[in-house]
Amino acid sequence: MRIPAQSVCTAIRDDIVSGVYERGSRLTEELLARRYGVSRVPVREALRTLESEGFVVTRRHAGACVAEPTEQEAADLLEVRMLLEPLGAARAAQRRTEAHLKVLRGLVRLGQERARRGEGEDLRSLGGWFHETLAQASGSPGLIALLTQLRHKIAWMYAVDQPARPVDSWAEHGAIVDAVARGDAERARALTAQHAERAAGAHRLRRPDRPGRHTAPPPRVSSSQHGVNIAGARH
Repeated sequence: MRIPAQSVCTAIRDDIVSGVYERGSRLTEELLARRYGVSRVPVREALRTLESEGFVVTRRHAGACVAEPTEQEAADLLEVRMLLEPLGAARAAQRRTEAHLKVLRGLVRLGQERARRGEGEDLRSLGGWFHETLAQASGSPGLIALLTQLRHKIAWMYAVDQPARPVDSWAEHGAIVDAVARGDAERARALTAQHAERAAGAHRLRRPDRPGRHTAPPPRVSSSQHGVNIAGARH
């Protein structure tokens, strides 16, 4: 069975975002094919996709390497997200389904409960699911794809501090869902813009130490050298 290049792309992107591959390090087709248990053909296709997304660059005499975004590029991403997320919320108010609302309300309920109990370990993932679902509710494939790519790249470039008052943050999520449920696009847009602006202040630029500009890290045989999970690949 041929492993889809999309699944290989997801696996490589996840490893770039999590820091398995340092910025500037080489990404050889042979190493990647061995790591993920696939042939070089889907690896080659995946690298082309990741280059179009900005995670990979091709350098003369070095081939494919992990990109090294500048501070300005990183700052631009936050600014773009602050523009697109409110648009997505406004669209969600106009196009959401009852299924979207059910998921959003469930996430808000869980987030508020954990915030009140001080169980912060789950809040980051719950917040990610909330914003992903809100984007899906926009009903705009192009906007969903842009917001998904932005989330991946921002997670790669920034570390995010937990809000000082997570209860307040989840109250903001609840207010956004209320506006979406009422079909109030302008209020959903305004509330999401305020929330995104406050959240941007919690982002700290990652400054990874790189042992060598074009040196690929050794594969982690025990935990990272694995076949691609095509059933559970995330996008």
